[in-house]
Amino acid sequence: MADTRVLTIALSKGRILEQTLPLLATAGLTLAEDAEKTRKLMVDGDYLGTPVRFLIIRAADVCTYVEQGAADMGIAGRDSLLEYRPRVYEPLDLEIGRCRMCVCGPKALVDAGVPERGSRIRVATKYDSLTSQYFLTQGVQAEIIHLYGSMELAPLVGMAERIVDLVETGSTLKANGLVEETTLFDISSRLIVNPASFATRRKQVGEIINGLREAVKTKGNG
Repeated sequence: MADTRVLTIALSKGRILEQTLPLLATAGLTLAEDAEKTRKLMVDGDYLGTPVRFLIIRAADVCTYVEQGAADMGIAGRDSLLEYRPRVYEPLDLEIGRCRMCVCGPKALVDAGVPERGSRIRVATKYDSLTSQYFLTQGVQAEIIHLYGSMELAPLVGMAERIVDLVETGSTLKANGLVEETTLFDISSRLIVNPASFATRRKQVGEIINGLREAVKTKGNG
């Protein structure tokens, strides 16, 4: 029996939404309300005449909603995919939200050199798993201090010697006397798909993937 549910797509709140909406529109996906202004978390939409719906949620939650099947598809940053390792398909790099995940610290500490093997440091981050894995490969024992934002403040108040966070322009680091030490990953936003939805709704999901792929090409040629 065909799956007649309305296809659901999870979108990330915040800055990335501004870059996401034009891609969706080019691919034929439209929202019935202004996603950047509405306070609704679920918004009706349309895909070439077929009803769809959008969930507008925290970026860190997109992977969970798609993995659990509450959303058929979603747009998530590579940082979340690397950190949480959700069981989802990742068919397309949307080439938006470009930045990098870096180890950063106060200029004086970074200029003094990377932490020695066998040493112990405190690191503020929201990427606990990736941070622990990285420092383990360096032979450094990292005490992880989990923060949800304002990472740059942690070294300023003596709470941590390093931070691991996303860096786009580096202006916030500079303003707070921090510099980049190491780039761990290049980051961009990816289209992700629930495996069961891919199997049961292959035609509709495939059409949207292809539409977004063409939208990415159009943007790249623009």
